[in-house]
Amino acid sequence: MTEEESRELDQAQEPEGQPAQEPEIGVTRMFGDRTGFIVWYSDWKAARGLDKYGTLHYLSRKMHYAVLYVNSDVAEETLKNLQRLPYVKRIEHSYRNEIKTEYERNVPDKTRFYGL
Repeated sequence: MTEEESRELDQAQEPEGQPAQEPEIGVTRMFGDRTGFIVWYSDWKAARGLDKYGTLHYLSRKMHYAVLYVNSDVAEETLKNLQRLPYVKRIEHSYRNEIKTEYERNVPDKTRFYGL
């Protein structure tokens, strides 16, 4: 298929008078809104099965906790299901989404003052 034929097909699929919208590239488009949970557990082998409830990001063998990310629209259902598991001690909500990650620089840069 030549380049011209592919353009004609793209134009035929687009509605008249509206430009084609480029899909957003990023984590939000791929995963949607995510909610993090810190799950404290008593059995490490059983806790490896938490991946069927969401994305299991980290499992700590020593401190007995797991970091689990789930879709926000099913977070409440998942929380109820996790609390029913016999090896789960407690579940905490992760505040990572609520932390400000864009910083302002209010302190002047003193590197020029102390430079050679």
